[in-house]
Amino acid sequence: MTKWDLILAGGGLANGLIALRLRQLRPELNVLLLESGSRPGGNHTWSFHQHDLPPARHAWLDPLVAHRWDGYDVRFPQLRRTLPGGYLSVTAERFADAIEQALGEHLLTQRDIVGVTPQHVHLADGTVFSAGAVIDGRGWLPDAHLTVGWQAFLGQQWRLAAPHGLTRPILMDATVDQQQGYRFVYTLPLSADTLLIEDTHYIDSAALDSHETRTRIADYAAAQGWSLQTLEREEQGSLPITLAGRPDAFWRQRAGQPCSGLRAALFHPTTGYSLPLAARLADHIAGLPSLTHDALFTAIQRFATGQWRRQRFFRLLNRMLFLAGQPSRRWQVMQRFYRLDDKLIARFYAGDPTFFDMARVLTGKPPVPVGEALRAVLKHTPRLRAF
Repeated sequence: MTKWDLILAGGGLANGLIALRLRQLRPELNVLLLESGSRPGGNHTWSFHQHDLPPARHAWLDPLVAHRWDGYDVRFPQLRRTLPGGYLSVTAERFADAIEQALGEHLLTQRDIVGVTPQHVHLADGTVFSAGAVIDGRGWLPDAHLTVGWQAFLGQQWRLAAPHGLTRPILMDATVDQQQGYRFVYTLPLSADTLLIEDTHYIDSAALDSHETRTRIADYAAAQGWSLQTLEREEQGSLPITLAGRPDAFWRQRAGQPCSGLRAALFHPTTGYSLPLAARLADHIAGLPSLTHDALFTAIQRFATGQWRRQRFFRLLNRMLFLAGQPSRRWQVMQRFYRLDDKLIARFYAGDPTFFDMARVLTGKPPVPVGEALRAVLKHTPRLRAF
C-alpha cells in the first residue's frame, strides 16, 4: 500500500491549486488528489482582477489563465462606466490540463468519496486511502454557524452567428429586470464570436429556475443584437455570500478536519470570488514546516480566522444589500459603489480596503432607507459586534 504524505479529497479549485503548488515547491512529498468527476475542476470558469494577486502569485498561476482583458464595464440604470485594470479568467479545461500534467498518476478521477477523516478517505467501493493528513476540499457545506445569502447563477457559452463587437467583459449589467432581487448579467468575450453569458442573482435562496433563466439569457442576447448559434457549454451554481457567523463554533464543528476552499469558508464574502484566497492558501500550505493533520488544521484555521476578521466590513455591507430596502432596489447599493474611485474599487475586490476606503463607502446619502440600513447593520451583531 502506498504511503501518502497528503491526500486532497476533491479536485476543485482550492485542492487543485494546493496540489499544483506542492508539486512545484515540494516535489519530494507524496501527494494524492482524488476527484469524483472525469477531470479535476468540474465545469467552471474562475475569474479575478489583476490587482487581486501579487506578482509572485501571478507568475505561478499564469499557465492556468486562458483569457485576459484590459478593463471591464459596468452598467446600471443611471450609470455606465469602464474601469481600468486587468481582468483574467481560468477555464476548467485549462485548469484540468495543468493539474493532469503536474500530477500524472498521483491524480485519481471518478472516485466516489463517501467519507473523510483527518487521515483517511473512504470510497463508495469500499477502498480506504490513508495519509499523514487529508484536506477536505469537496465544496460548500451548509453550517448552522454561518448566516449567508446567495449569488445564484446560470451561465451559457455561445458561439454566435456573427462577431459580438465586445472588447472587454461586462462584469455587471444591472439594467435588466431585477426579478425581486439584485440581478445582473455578466458577459465574457472569449473570442470574436464566442461569449459566456451568465444570469446572476443575489437572492435569499440558492435555487434558480433553470428554464426561466435560459429564456432570460436568450432574451438578453437578442436585446444586445447577438445572434446565438451554438451552445458550447452551460454551468450553474450558487455561491454563498456571508452575512454573519461564529468562526470559533464553525471550526469546532470541523473537529480537527483540515479543509479548503468553500468548505473552509474561504471566498470573497461579497463577490463570491474564490481564486485569490485559494491561491493564497496554497502558498501558505506549501510553506508550512509540517504537514501533519494537526499542524494543517491549526494552520488553516488560523489562516481562515484571520481572513474572517479582515472581512468584517464586507459582511456589514452584505447585510445592507440583503436586509435593507426593497429587494428590487438592491441595485442602488451597487450603482452607488461603482461611482467611487477606481483604485478604491480595485482594493475592494482584492479584499484589502483601507480605513479611508471603508469610510468613503459608508459616507454620503445612503442608497437605502436610513432606518432599514441601521437595522440591517445591527442584525446578527450582539453587543454591536459585526461578526
